[in-house]
Amino acid sequence: MSEDREEEARKLFSGPVAFRLSAPTLDDLPAPDVPEIAFAGRSNVGKSSLLNALTNRNSLARTSNTPGRTQTVNFFALGATEAPRLRLVDMPGYGYAVAAKDKIAAWSSLMQDFLRGRRTLLRVFVLIDARHGLKPQDVEMFELLDRAAVSYQIILTKADAVKPAELSRCVAETETALARRPAAFPEIIAVSSYEGLGLDTLRASVARLLAEHGA
Repeated sequence: MSEDREEEARKLFSGPVAFRLSAPTLDDLPAPDVPEIAFAGRSNVGKSSLLNALTNRNSLARTSNTPGRTQTVNFFALGATEAPRLRLVDMPGYGYAVAAKDKIAAWSSLMQDFLRGRRTLLRVFVLIDARHGLKPQDVEMFELLDRAAVSYQIILTKADAVKPAELSRCVAETETALARRPAAFPEIIAVSSYEGLGLDTLRASVARLLAEHGA
């Protein structure tokens, strides 16, 4: 990573950041007038912890030991409140939720509609627990993103909890699974919200996306 890119990424994530809103339905979404990066993953994969670590905040996103607590699409603004440079989007966890089937179906429908029609969405980071690797629900998410023609990239979370050989095997298996997926970005980033592993790389990836889109 160049020094200029590193400094750009540092400035992006060290500035003001604040919760914007929670959207339980499409009608509640903010206007698509700011570039957005979304984070998706199975429940309890560590999305909230990663958002907090990425922005150097302790409680920007609410963490919980109970899977399925994120039940809306949550937006966080980076930059000045009046004119944020970027919005981070925390999507509902998939694969497990303590809720009625009709509510789970409503969340799934909201995610599908959001992904298919959000013109300001630059990329979806799909989080995979490095301890467990890919699950069928993750593959379903890949297929949804491919159909929606939304660029996505894999983040392996909790990388500090596995041995280097196990992490390398998980990376290789994930690369194989993505090889023929048209919307998948090939670089896989391993992170640890606890130890800070990979966070600078992820920040630089986001800053590079903004630069490529002229934002």
